[in-house]
Amino acid sequence: MEYTRLGSSGLKVSRVCLGMMSYGDRNRRAWFLSEEEAEPIVRRAVEFGVNFFDTADMYSNGMTEEITGRLLARLFPRRDDYVLATKVYFPMGDGPNDRGLSRKHIMSAIDGSLRRLGTDYVDLYQTHRWDGETPVEETLAAFDDLVRAGKVRYLGVSTMPAWLLSKAQYTAELRGLTKFVSMQNHYNLLYREEEREMVPLCLDQGMGLIPWSPLARGMLAGTRHRDGSRDTTRGGSDALADALYSDQDFDVVDAVVSVAAERGLPPAQVSLAWLSGRPAVTAPIVGATKLDHIEDAVAATGVTLSEEEIALLEAPYRPHEAMRG
Repeated sequence: MEYTRLGSSGLKVSRVCLGMMSYGDRNRRAWFLSEEEAEPIVRRAVEFGVNFFDTADMYSNGMTEEITGRLLARLFPRRDDYVLATKVYFPMGDGPNDRGLSRKHIMSAIDGSLRRLGTDYVDLYQTHRWDGETPVEETLAAFDDLVRAGKVRYLGVSTMPAWLLSKAQYTAELRGLTKFVSMQNHYNLLYREEEREMVPLCLDQGMGLIPWSPLARGMLAGTRHRDGSRDTTRGGSDALADALYSDQDFDVVDAVVSVAAERGLPPAQVSLAWLSGRPAVTAPIVGATKLDHIEDAVAATGVTLSEEEIALLEAPYRPHEAMRG
C-alpha cells in the first residue's frame, strides 16, 4: 500500500479510504451489512495496508460509528495505527439544535461520536454539509476549540460551493483559526463539475480530495445497464443514483468498459485509477460490501493509465447540474 499526505498537512493516509456507511442497520437499507458480515471485508482492507476509514454520525443513526469503533479496535493493536474520519451536520434527534453546525450542536455531536466510536479523539472531523443558518465565524471557532481541546486532530469539509469554502478558509486565516485540510466531494468520471472551481481552489489551498462515490454508485463498475437492469441489491434501490446520473452517462461507461477490456482489468479498477491520478486527489472513499470491492480498490492504486486511455475515458463526458450541498 502506498501512503501519502492528506493535502499539505502532515497526516499520512493510505491511497484508499474505506467508507463505512454500508455497515449498519439493514432495516434502513437492504444492502447494509451487519457487523459480523462487515468484519471480513474490513479485515482484508487492513491486511492490504488500508489505514484510513470514513464514517458519519448520521449513518444508521449512530450505529455505523459504533460498528466502526468496535471493528477498528479489534483489528489494530494501537489507536495511533489508523486514521479515523467522521462527519457532523445532519439531524441526530428531533430537537431544533440536534442538527447543523452551531456551536451547541458541534460540541454535543463530537462527544456523541467519540462515545460511539470508543475513542478519545477523531483524526479528521468534517462538515457533512455546510450550515447556511449559522455564522461562519461561529462554526470555525467551535471547530478550532475542538482541535485545541485534543478531541480533533484535523478538520475537513464535504460537498459545498467553492465560493463558500474560499470564504471559510479566508475567515479562518484572518482570525487565526484552524483551517480545513481536506474536501470530501462528489467526483468521478461521470461527475467532473468539481474540476471547474473546486479542484483548483483545493490545489491553491493545499487541501486533499477524498471523493465520495468514486464509482458513481456502482455505475462505473458495470452494475447498472442501459436497458435499466441492475446487477445488485443496491443498484435496484438507490434513488440517489437515479437522481445523480442519466442515460447519457452510459457513453462514459462504455469507454471505461472498452479500456478495461483492452487492459484485461475490471472496469472498477480503470475508473478508480483515473480518479486517483487526478490533481489533488489523495484517496477515493470506497464503499465495499464484498471482498472483491476492496481488492479492486487496492489493485487500482498500481494501475497507471496512458494519455491515450485517459483521453478516451474523458471524451464522452457531458456537463451535469452542479451540486450545491
